[in-house]
Amino acid sequence: MPLFSSRTSRRPRIVPALDDAELARVLGRLSKRSGSGRAQDVALVSSLLEETGGDWDRRSHRTSVLAGAAADTGIAEAWLARQPEHADALVFHAWVRLARGLRDGHLEDAGQVVSQCHRAAELSPADPLPWVVLLGVARVERYPQNEVNAIWREATGRDRWHREAYLQMLAYLSPEEGGSSAAVLDFVDVVRTRIPANAPCAAVELTAAVRQYQGLVAQGGVRAMTAGQLWEGTQIAASLEQAAALWAKPGFFQHAGAPADLNVLAYALGAAGRAADAHHVFQTLQGMVTPWPWNVDGPAVQRFEQHQAKAERGRQGGVGGT
Repeated sequence: MPLFSSRTSRRPRIVPALDDAELARVLGRLSKRSGSGRAQDVALVSSLLEETGGDWDRRSHRTSVLAGAAADTGIAEAWLARQPEHADALVFHAWVRLARGLRDGHLEDAGQVVSQCHRAAELSPADPLPWVVLLGVARVERYPQNEVNAIWREATGRDRWHREAYLQMLAYLSPEEGGSSAAVLDFVDVVRTRIPANAPCAAVELTAAVRQYQGLVAQGGVRAMTAGQLWEGTQIAASLEQAAALWAKPGFFQHAGAPADLNVLAYALGAAGRAADAHHVFQTLQGMVTPWPWNVDGPAVQRFEQHQAKAERGRQGGVGGT
């Protein structure tokens, strides 16, 4: 499927499915029967995941988006009741439980979720998704580092550059979830030189930098005033420069989460005082907005529009658009 539409522009809007038209179709049909959990909903979800086959990247994207949409419905429960030994049903049910746990700050019956993931891994040994869900469980339950490392090896051993695995590990290590800035930096330092420039997880370093920047701004005072200096660091500046030069090129990224990563890039360029350089990124996105990173200091779509307008003014003025 094409990564982005050929349309020149679209009004900014939240697009959970990103550029996945089949996923968007299923989400649209599910939304009309929210909470029913009936056979038609189960069939829609199971068929879409089955059609995805062994494309672990897109399967992860579809499963996570559908799990978030189904968190307060009976779809996952209905599917598992119908097919209790189906790997996709087990993973989907576990991911729905994880979505609720991350939202609510606690996981109901974590032991059952873990058991479901291990059973799914037995039924589908090549699938990294049960292990990715377990990384999410480790975040909520605050597993010891050695246990998380073991899960991480299982996930990335099946799909080395699995985007969601890297993001789950990044979140686990973050100071917001009980880790530390030093742990995040150590992780990024270890993986930075190994990740291909166009890998699905290529945005992990920039994602970490944006989170660090937002953390500094949130502290207020001197830290907020000097937060922009973060982008002047040699390594972060070089990473941002490479991303700005490559990511929005047609065909450079092929993974399902590419539009989400371009949202991160557009935000980072604005935060670094390089709004004009974000103009091409906004053009490529065609109005596809992800809640994060824009929603940290206001409504996501509104903040996206403000940054987009600033990028346009910067381009017309021929300056960085600070």
